[in-house]
Amino acid sequence: MDGSTLPIARLTLPEAAAERLRTLIIEGVLPPGAKLNERELCERLGVSRTPLREAFRMLAGDGLLVQLPNRGAQVVVLSRDDVRHAFELMAALEGLAGELAVQRVTDEDLAYLRGLQADMEAAHARHDLPTYYAINRTIHDRLNAIAANPILTHAFRTLNARLHALRFRSNLNVAKWNQAVAEHRDMIAALAARDGAALRDLLIRHLRAKQQTALEALEAD
Repeated sequence: MDGSTLPIARLTLPEAAAERLRTLIIEGVLPPGAKLNERELCERLGVSRTPLREAFRMLAGDGLLVQLPNRGAQVVVLSRDDVRHAFELMAALEGLAGELAVQRVTDEDLAYLRGLQADMEAAHARHDLPTYYAINRTIHDRLNAIAANPILTHAFRTLNARLHALRFRSNLNVAKWNQAVAEHRDMIAALAARDGAALRDLLIRHLRAKQQTALEALEAD
């Protein structure tokens, strides 16, 4: 799966273009600092310049792009401090979401999450990182939805939009990818046991591991 093959049903043309661009950024096809060529992207995404520029505005609003006067748009570059601060806050948000989800989860929610976990592990087994990560995003989004706190969900989605590429990249290390899969199993188990403290701690450790991997990658770059 890549950014040129995402389904566009129920999306407007600018929204569809934004989702495709988001995937290209997450998967590193458009890396940090990349300047976006409108003509090439129009051809790749099959859209005209008007919806493409609207997609640029959407992603700039999410903090994924910067629009430079007379120089077009480029993928945002996060500093070491940006990454550290963002993951610190994300860990707190996900930990709180886990605690709230334990209080509100239903058997139907658990069945759905277990199904997603099985699909994610199947993608992991065949080394299909794009599919794995798409399912991973759905799991974390679902946990936030179960928490049923719209202000928390808004803060989570706003901040997480800037971190997806780093979270995706953290799985390029096979040992850390394997560890992340195991952590997700433990999360589902804690949720099923209605153990809010355990799920909170698991989510915080999960995010701190992602933070460390992201910082190491910045150092390597």
